[in-house]
Amino acid sequence: MLSQPGFATRLRNFEVDPDGGYRRVDGFSEFGDTRPNSGESSLGMAVYADGLVVCSGTGIFFSQDGTSWLQINRASVSASGDNYSTFTGRSVAARTSQGRCSFALYEGTSDYGELVICDGSNEPFLFQMTGTDSDITNRTFFAKEITVSGTTAPAVGVIHDKHLVVAGASTAKNTIFYSSTNDIDSFTGSGAGSIVIEDAVVGLASFRSDLIIFCKNSIHKLVNINNSSTVAVVPITTNVGCVSGGSIQEIGGDLLFLSPDGVRTVAGTARIGDVELGSVSRQIQSLISDIAADSEFVITSGVLRSKSQYRLFYSKVGESPTIAKGIIGTLTSNGFAWSETLGIQALGFVSDLDKDGIEQVYHGDKDGYIYNHLSGNAFRSSGAARDIDAVYQTPDFDFGDVGTRKTLKYARVSFSPEGAVEPSFRVRYDYEDPDIPQPEPFAVTTIALPAIFGTSAFNAVTFGATTDPMERITLEGSGNTCSFRITSEDQKSAYAVNGLYIDYMPSGRR
Repeated sequence: MLSQPGFATRLRNFEVDPDGGYRRVDGFSEFGDTRPNSGESSLGMAVYADGLVVCSGTGIFFSQDGTSWLQINRASVSASGDNYSTFTGRSVAARTSQGRCSFALYEGTSDYGELVICDGSNEPFLFQMTGTDSDITNRTFFAKEITVSGTTAPAVGVIHDKHLVVAGASTAKNTIFYSSTNDIDSFTGSGAGSIVIEDAVVGLASFRSDLIIFCKNSIHKLVNINNSSTVAVVPITTNVGCVSGGSIQEIGGDLLFLSPDGVRTVAGTARIGDVELGSVSRQIQSLISDIAADSEFVITSGVLRSKSQYRLFYSKVGESPTIAKGIIGTLTSNGFAWSETLGIQALGFVSDLDKDGIEQVYHGDKDGYIYNHLSGNAFRSSGAARDIDAVYQTPDFDFGDVGTRKTLKYARVSFSPEGAVEPSFRVRYDYEDPDIPQPEPFAVTTIALPAIFGTSAFNAVTFGATTDPMERITLEGSGNTCSFRITSEDQKSAYAVNGLYIDYMPSGRR
């Protein structure tokens, strides 16, 4: 397993280590103790300044700690900005029928940049906060709606080469609008314009010098946005489309997106200005087909930089978080290795760097709770902790000779526990043949935690134990082939499975 990452037939709530082996995923815990908009589903979120912006119901909210939430969709804010008391005293500009939100950050020269929110039902909303005092009441606030063209309400937006580019409005599905140069809240000044294409736009991404336009049935790129005489839309493909703009992410120098036939990449080739498309999800093709075929799924995604992971979640509005699913693609030296999640409902999901350059990862569910995505040893919903149901299963092994019957004596499994863990180990013979006796799972209760100077508690760990113990498990039964499964369903610490060693004895042929 260390030499062949991705060597598994089933991975649920496990993640692939880029260096080999498999680790049970982390849990998640509440971000603070208050919901931004009680009872309203999360519609999207963005890391901004030293906190988090969350769209929910008809409101947009900001919080530094998840306990105190400031509603920021305010009306008639002064052009020079408002102080805290003036800003909070202004009337709320409700985001009527607010839809799924996309976010674009224009860095500029201000403290935190200008955040633009598009939702497909309202005009783009611009929010900016200045002032570096840790006390939010000492900061200045700016907020306004941006008029694109009449009452056009784009669904997606992105910052590209000094412009805000928006698209996906229900009244102009095929039109790309771009703002004035270095003036993202003006669509009538110098450098602004629009281009109509032949397909409905579902997503946008700034990729190197080009703007990639993802449509339902095709993909294009916008070139030369700063030259009015040569600006143009150039087709990349007219045979591949994008299922959801929420699936578009950049990782490893490539753009990933979900197409009807798999997770694909938009990659730059050796030729300047050229791109190529490739599929990276053939190992989970049946799963991808199920996601792409159901238009009711809300799809969100993000990239975990610290883990070289692309995470995509899909769930239906109103369904229980316990049945919500997702996929994890880990970028390894051999390409992407995939696993599946169960029980993480991320109707809003973000992974980004805060003002200090520290990666922050959050998600929100149908009940409006916001969570720290990588925190703790349990899944949560409506404030209650749930067990993490994790499964790792190997292929069926014949040890080089399917005609020879093997009697298994014992297995040695390399674990890397991060705390007290008690997984179970199960063996199945001859492709789980019901006519062959199949042993009960074996509980692994003897994994010793090593004593680490400076962090371990006295009498709670084993002095001299290794960080990657090999556990010997006595086996029973026999068959021509065998497969192994390691499972856990609890709220204990995470652990990694690094490899298996099987001792067996040939016991006849037929």
